[in-house]
Amino acid sequence: MSALIQSFLDEASSTYTYVVYAADGGPCAIVDSVLNYDPASGRTDTRQADKVIAFVGEHRLQVQWLLETHAHADHLSAAPYLRRTLGGKIAIGQSISKVQDVFKNLFNLEPEFRVDGSQFDHLFAPDEVFHIGGLKAQALHVPGHTPADMAYLIEDQLILVGDTLFMPDVGTARCDFPGGDARQLYASMRKLLAFPPHTQLYVCHDYPPEGREAKCLTTVAEQRAGNIHVHDGVDEAAFVAMRTQRDAGLGMPTLLLPAIQVNVRAGNMPPAENNGVVYLKIPLNQL
Repeated sequence: MSALIQSFLDEASSTYTYVVYAADGGPCAIVDSVLNYDPASGRTDTRQADKVIAFVGEHRLQVQWLLETHAHADHLSAAPYLRRTLGGKIAIGQSISKVQDVFKNLFNLEPEFRVDGSQFDHLFAPDEVFHIGGLKAQALHVPGHTPADMAYLIEDQLILVGDTLFMPDVGTARCDFPGGDARQLYASMRKLLAFPPHTQLYVCHDYPPEGREAKCLTTVAEQRAGNIHVHDGVDEAAFVAMRTQRDAGLGMPTLLLPAIQVNVRAGNMPPAENNGVVYLKIPLNQL
């Protein structure tokens, strides 16, 4: 059985959301959904997620999974909104507990906040096999960008790679967030690049150079031949040196502070305070 895949680009965060399914009228998975958020006003809206909802309705799909590749630092997840509207289980890798532990301390979250991943409906073990209707899928643990990053292999046909590899002319994900590790990322990418050359790789983000339109699809062969950071011949030491130097010059993502507070909760907002208003925190001089 072959998988069908539809991409949705959120231009504000350069994030791709995917719907994976086998046929119209059947089960599907939604991967890395986006809740729009304006940091200047503190307002959210669902226009990006509503595009996904419209597609699911047009193709008469039943949502089985709402997959997260990791707790994103560049956008808020729309998974709870999609679950309320369409159903499905919110799932992430089981190492999310490590990320929750770090950020519970950074944001001084409420004592009741649990660091066991229980906010999610399902936690994938490394290499766990699951199904999207009749499609066979496997959750691959690919740490480095964060300790909890996952990639999702579908039918030995394609991999949703999350924040590991970007398009060949863009390179690779950063590793300087808490818990990030360039050596782990190198090993994770080599694991992905060991798949057959024709394997399709769908990226989570694209930051195209001037003159190129955003793209989401590449292959193992293209990455091994031309990825500017990790093409064949680049060893671990060279990659770690490059990644460390490059990360030292990067600023924090615009939405890191609001996004992480929401995404470690499986996309749910913090509890409202006694005036009924939900607040997000800004820890000063900590990052």
